[in-house]
Amino acid sequence: MSAALSASSDQDLLFEMRDGIAKATFNRPQARNALTFAMYERLAGICRELDADPSARALIITGAGGKAFASGTDINQFRAFQTAEDALEYEARIDRILSALEECRVPTIAAIPGFCTGGGAGIAACCDIRIGTADAKFGFPIARTLGNCLAMGNIGRLMGLIGPARVKDIIFTARLVEAQEALAIGLMSEIVPDAEALATRAEELARLIAGHAPLTLRATKEAVRRLGHRLSREEGRDLILMCYMSRDFREGMDAFLNKRAPVWTGE
Repeated sequence: MSAALSASSDQDLLFEMRDGIAKATFNRPQARNALTFAMYERLAGICRELDADPSARALIITGAGGKAFASGTDINQFRAFQTAEDALEYEARIDRILSALEECRVPTIAAIPGFCTGGGAGIAACCDIRIGTADAKFGFPIARTLGNCLAMGNIGRLMGLIGPARVKDIIFTARLVEAQEALAIGLMSEIVPDAEALATRAEELARLIAGHAPLTLRATKEAVRRLGHRLSREEGRDLILMCYMSRDFREGMDAFLNKRAPVWTGE
């Protein structure tokens, strides 16, 4: 797979690799690249493929259309939720996907054009390096949309990046962090003018990294992961169920799909 171009058959998540540089592109620009369960699973599959391919040296993850990296899980994926197990399985799935990305053998670069929210922001937070456009916006606006919560693993990853106070600020206010602030607090390491410049810079950065000692990079990545040990997802089950089994979650989902403001009751 090293020299030839390989492509995913799933058009919602495009994948290619050339000369050791892999690229995964979320490809639902009409929906700000909102993520389906199949897209999450394909991303984990790509990580496994790269782990098994000694020629792979770096992975770029980005979003098509120039307006968004990914806007989170497609809300329609939640419509079938009925039981506590549905909620727990969803968060377990997300934790498994993000863990696969975090543990991926090769360095990962999130190239963020525009919006990067919810599950998309979770994916970006797992990447080793994040670069974005000048109009990039990063956040988890769940407190004003669905009324759900982040699992313990996601909270832990964010705390490792920006600390507990900033995590609470971003989630409590439900605001989107703009590019300059994201750069200042460590959510991004570099800003470029636009999507075209982003694609060029991501490729340059990937090729720079690909030319360095792979075992040094792998050891560093794994050491950082181990030092960031988090509580297990089982320790957050009660919090997931409190949110996903609530009337407020149903209200938030209905309000979002019908483009109206939710009425929260705390129940």
